Amino acid sequence: MYLCGLQKLAMVDYPGKLAATVFTGGCNLRCPFCHNALLVTRLDETPELGEEAVLSFLATRTKLLDGVVLSGGEPLLQPDAADFLRKIRQMGFAVKLDTNGFFPDRLSAILEEGLVDYVAMDIKNAPEKYPITCGIPGLDTAPVAESVKLLRQSGVDFEFRTTLVREFHTPEDLLAIGRWLESSPRYFLQAFVDSGNLVGSGCSPFTPQEMRDFSLLLRPFFGEVNLRGID
Repeated sequence: MYLCGLQKLAMVDYPGKLAATVFTGGCNLRCPFCHNALLVTRLDETPELGEEAVLSFLATRTKLLDGVVLSGGEPLLQPDAADFLRKIRQMGFAVKLDTNGFFPDRLSAILEEGLVDYVAMDIKNAPEKYPITCGIPGLDTAPVAESVKLLRQSGVDFEFRTTLVREFHTPEDLLAIGRWLESSPRYFLQAFVDSGNLVGSGCSPFTPQEMRDFSLLLRPFFGEVNLRGID
């Protein structure tokens, strides 16, 4: 596994659990608003962590932490992600996976083996706006649609989530997302924050009131709609 970061205690990354978050390096997308360029476009500046060192640390936390989050970057870009999750599972941790949905075959294998308890899948935008939102001209969204289908049929707890950026999202886009994902159990709208370490530039957030208005717009489509990153 290509591991580039470890947050030893995360209070909010795994809903309802104290967790450690492990970050993989590399991503297949180039979303301009991505807050962690060090894991996407600046990997040469990011030291790699040894897998054994990370697993050794986790072994010392089996009675202190509830779970482990595998995030990125894009974790499923790593061909041995399932092997790594299997090792974490064998320690007795609950496991959460963050993914952009572009690797449905790997996601399917992980779901079928029961290697995760919770999946958070990023929904970048309405399907037709994925290429511009993800910074990849001509991007094929069929894998994302397949991953959506897999999660909805899996029986594993999951969420869909979208980071809202003024330059990329409109009310019409959100309605298109709502129609696409209608009847899914939960959807989170996340406020964009400029970390100072973005993949691109020229991105700005919506106001808290605009975020609340978007959540009201989407509530008819989902079991619940919640906001992250606003007071």
